[in-house]
Amino acid sequence: MFLKFKFLPSSSSSKAASRVKLISSFTHSQNSAASNPRNEFSSLLRNQHKLTCSLPKSITNSSLMTRQVQTGRYEFLNEKCRSGNVTLDEVHNFFEYMVNLQPTPPISAFTILFGVLAKKKHYDNVILLSNRLNSIGLLPNLICFNILINCYCKMGRSCDGFVILGRILRRGFHPNPSTFNSLIKGLCTERKIKEATGLFKKMFVFGCVPDVVTYGTLIHGLCRTGNTNIALKLHEETVNGNGKFGAVCKPDVVYYGSLIDGLCKDSLVDRAKDLFLEMKSRQISPNAVVYNSLIHGLCVTGDWEEAKRFFIEMMDQGVRPTAVTFNVLIDDLCKEGKMKEANELLEMMIERGVNPSIVTYNTLMDGYCLVNKIGDAKKLFVSMESKGCRHDDFSYTILINGYCKNRKVVKATNLYREMISKGVMPTVITYNSLLSGNFREGKVEDARKLFDEMQLNNVAPDSIIYNTFIDGLCKNDFVQEAVEMFHTLKNSKFELIVKCFNPLVDGLCKSGRLKIAWKLFQRLPHEGLVLDVITYSIMINGLCKAGQLKMANHLLSDMEERGCAPNAVTFNSLLRSYFQNNETSKGVELLSKMVERNVMPDANTVSIIIDLLAKDENYRECLKLLPSFPIQK
Repeated sequence: MFLKFKFLPSSSSSKAASRVKLISSFTHSQNSAASNPRNEFSSLLRNQHKLTCSLPKSITNSSLMTRQVQTGRYEFLNEKCRSGNVTLDEVHNFFEYMVNLQPTPPISAFTILFGVLAKKKHYDNVILLSNRLNSIGLLPNLICFNILINCYCKMGRSCDGFVILGRILRRGFHPNPSTFNSLIKGLCTERKIKEATGLFKKMFVFGCVPDVVTYGTLIHGLCRTGNTNIALKLHEETVNGNGKFGAVCKPDVVYYGSLIDGLCKDSLVDRAKDLFLEMKSRQISPNAVVYNSLIHGLCVTGDWEEAKRFFIEMMDQGVRPTAVTFNVLIDDLCKEGKMKEANELLEMMIERGVNPSIVTYNTLMDGYCLVNKIGDAKKLFVSMESKGCRHDDFSYTILINGYCKNRKVVKATNLYREMISKGVMPTVITYNSLLSGNFREGKVEDARKLFDEMQLNNVAPDSIIYNTFIDGLCKNDFVQEAVEMFHTLKNSKFELIVKCFNPLVDGLCKSGRLKIAWKLFQRLPHEGLVLDVITYSIMINGLCKAGQLKMANHLLSDMEERGCAPNAVTFNSLLRSYFQNNETSKGVELLSKMVERNVMPDANTVSIIIDLLAKDENYRECLKLLPSFPIQK
């Protein structure tokens, strides 16, 4: 405590007492901060000028006072910032207070401010205040530079981070692992994996040995960008020290978690399981994140039993399942239509004190809709808010889509109106479901209104919306309107995809406008579009129905030459036409082509063959001609 004010003039006794109290607040900031940190901070700023002006010159110049105030200020700053109990305004005010002090506090005091701003993600403010320091001639230290690099990289500005690296080198500092870790992470986030790998190699040139964070960061970046094999190779070099630079690093749970997650996302679950066993053999205990990655990977690859085994092991090992763990398992059960088991897992989740999230409820609702239990989905939707879970756009869209697929468009529309009234904005997916539902019910005018509303609500139509709209118009015999929409899209330079044209070509063929359909079909490659099997199948079907079998057969050969493999739908159109025209030998020849190309027949193929046999008196002879298809596994 700052004491011994008895040499002050007696007339200033009251002032002295207040000065003692104020200076004491510097040295006992922790206690006062606990009582009312905001008031103390504000008081400190208000009284700083009064303090230095009212004290006798002998005291204000006293080295003892300077040391005590500096120490108190530093403790106050350090405690407040370390606790995180500081606002952006307080940091700015304290920064102004410090830059106006004489002598100016050391750079280490400012790095504390920058550190707390960075933790609170006020990256632009760190850069702003750092520039202020430069303007008053206070040069950053390595810690300050590292914070700046981290901020730039978090903002997606790794180029500016490298500018700071240049300043570090010019100042004669030696960059440390923290310097490079931020830059490597920034490059990985920007998907500049080649540059990140190059920087990793340059660390050794600077005499800086990568740490576990460096390796973990680069491995995570490699996995995220589809370079899992390179990540595995780096891992082997890391643990064995047999890499080019001979560096050895002891991996931690975060390191292994990144690699296991990357392998699972690449469907390399067996290799991920090997690494899981490896980390356990190194006495590294897996956490919930690692188990979640494995369980999710196993669910995606359809190995439910193994996923369940890991879930049980997780609990046996005392690792508490998170909401993510339960959501992954519930999602897999819902996709399989196992709603009873999914609900049992929900009950277990609640019993274990894990609160179901909006994702949990949305997943269950989607599951009910998939098995056509729309009533159960609605009940769950209604109960969500009573459980403290507010509906989001996914909640509404799932139920709207369920109603539309069950031909309950009125209920879907009412829910859409409720959605908007509650301030939840519909998405492209919401509108696509509603448009599909209305067109399916022949409500073309309602679909048009929805399309207009969509744009009024600032939801930009995408290629899927246009595909649905054009398809809906064509299927409801509004082909001309669909053609006009196509021309509007083309003139507006909207980035068209071939899926937008498929329903239009189909609509033109079915409405007897084969010539227009053929012209459009021929023009598509000139628009920079690659025709897919659906486009070819639609055109071949249109030609067959118009009796243009020779042309359709040529188109089949053309699609194969262009590397587009025909499917059962493509062959079925030609088969039906050949058999209807009593060209049985050509039909049988086409079936042989299907066998050669390993195209398995579908239900329609079988139906066409049965029709052929039923109308042919010599069906036994036909049977002998038919090729044998391999048995499907």
